[in-house]
Order: sequence, then C-alpha cells, then structure tokens
Amino acid sequence: MITQESLFQYIKNRVPSNISFVHDISELLGISYDSAYRRIRDEKELTLEEFKKICAHYNVSADALFNIQTGNIIFNSRAIGPDGMTFKMWFEYILNDIKVIHSGKEREMIYAAKDIPLFQYFDFPEIAAFKTYFWHKALFPFPGYEDKQFSFQVPDEMLSAGRHLMAMVRTIPTVELWNEETITSILRQIDYCYVSCFFSQKEDAIRLTEVLETWIKHVQHQAECGFRFQFGSKPEGIADSFKLYYNEVLLSDNTILISMDGLKTTYLTYNIINVLVTTNPLFCSQIEKSLRIIMQESTLISGTSAKERNRFFNHLIEKIKMIRERIALA
Repeated sequence: MITQESLFQYIKNRVPSNISFVHDISELLGISYDSAYRRIRDEKELTLEEFKKICAHYNVSADALFNIQTGNIIFNSRAIGPDGMTFKMWFEYILNDIKVIHSGKEREMIYAAKDIPLFQYFDFPEIAAFKTYFWHKALFPFPGYEDKQFSFQVPDEMLSAGRHLMAMVRTIPTVELWNEETITSILRQIDYCYVSCFFSQKEDAIRLTEVLETWIKHVQHQAECGFRFQFGSKPEGIADSFKLYYNEVLLSDNTILISMDGLKTTYLTYNIINVLVTTNPLFCSQIEKSLRIIMQESTLISGTSAKERNRFFNHLIEKIKMIRERIALA
C-alpha cells in the first residue's frame, strides 16, 4: 500500500539531485521547512488540495502512484505553438527530464526513431538551427516568421543547453531503433524549404545536406564503437552503452521508453514534435513489451555487425546525395 512517506520517496526519485526537495515542497505548498519535513515523514497528513498541487507540479499521475489499472490513462502534454509553449519552454522541460534520468542509478532509454532523435541535433548546430527554423516557420507558424528566411545562427544559450543535454544523454545506456525512413523527414523538410524559397541562397541548402551526411557518418562511427562521443573528439565512452537496431517495416512513430530505478516513463510524439508523457505502469509495460518485440524482429547493426551496418548507412548517404544533386541541378 502506498503511504504518504513512500509517495514522497517516489517523487523525490524523479527530482534532480541538485535541487533541494524540502525547499521545493516548502515553496510549492507555501509552508515552512519544518511543516514540509513533517509531511514528507508522514507525520502530518496531506490535504487533498496539497496532494493535487504535488501531482501537478511533478507531472505524476495518481494511477501510477496507486497502481490503479483502468482503461483511462493520464498523459501530460508538452505542446509548442502560439497558444502553447515556446520552443525554449519546451526544450527546458526536456532538459529537466534528462537531468532527472541522468541522476538515476539504474537507467535505460529505448528510442524508436521515426525521425532523427532530438538529442543528436546539437552535435551539429546547423541541424539544430534548421529544425528550430522549420518548426517555427512551417509547422507552428509563429509571428515574425512570415517573411523570415533560414539562417544557420543558433542562440548561444540554446546551443550551450543542447550540448549539456547531449553530454548527459551520452552516459545513459540507450537502444535506438531505426529504419530507412528515419532521415526521410528532414530530407523532405529541406526539399520543401528549398522549393518554397525559404533559403536565401542555394548553397545553404547544399551545405545543410553536407552536414547531414557528416552527422550520419558520425552516428555510424558511434554504432561501430558501441558508445556515444562528441563529434570531433577522441572516441571515448561507456562500452556497450549505445545499441542501434535496423528494422525494415515496424517503426511507425517516435516512441521513447525510459526506465530509471524501477520507474518507467513513456514519451509519445504527436504533430511532429509535441509530446505526450505518462508514468502509467500498465501502459509503460505494454510499450516496453512492444518495443522488445520490435528489437527481436530487428537487426543489430552496432558493435561487430560491420556488413549490415555499412549497407544500412551507405543507403542513407545515397538518399542524402540524391537530394543534394537535385538541388544543385535545379
């Protein structure tokens, strides 16, 4: 049975280690440190309103806490748009989540990647700049972007945060599931922006495809090593912490399952980049089972699988070259 003390322990495990949990509870509920301690130790019962505030603040569902198994699943939505979050707010949510995962002792990430995984954008600022521009320009039209053309500039603050994000992700044991369509989305977006005259000059579109090819070769090198490392640096990392699988037909969306110290969280994307998040145990268990089945039906192309790995990445590079040649000849 969930006690109030175990409830707080459950939530505390999800808070970054650099944050004072007692201070956080004190600020959230508007109470003294002593009152916060008494609630955490189960010496004073939470009111229903306090319980509601805590669940909302830490994005935790009551179903997950009490293992209530119903057909209703509660998701937390993180949506970008003029009527929702700014990209900066959205990115801060992702960064905070990764900080929590990074602080765990037992961690695993399984990422079914229909598109380029977000965490990999910031090794190459050009890709981060393009994706950010595309979301603001075409996907969620923001004021001020009506006549704005693409620029390779990325705000220093965002680039720094993105690289911090990647540094943490590199330490999290990760399984990624790819297929040949994983880079199709960005290739179509580049082509669309070129045809729509969103590039100020053809050379910018060509340069972007060249960076994309370099990035693909970097992922190939990381798969060969079996761990992630920063582009341009000496290949050093945690052995066997990056496993890459190729699946020919089964990937239909971007799904991320995080396992951390016995807790599981599922992230589902919608509208390209918006995210639905749930900690519902039954749902997360179903997602994990599905992803494990896909892994069994996939080909491991990291580590020693050189022949299959080279065949897969060579095909991706050919797709990039085809787009580049078409733009160059236009």
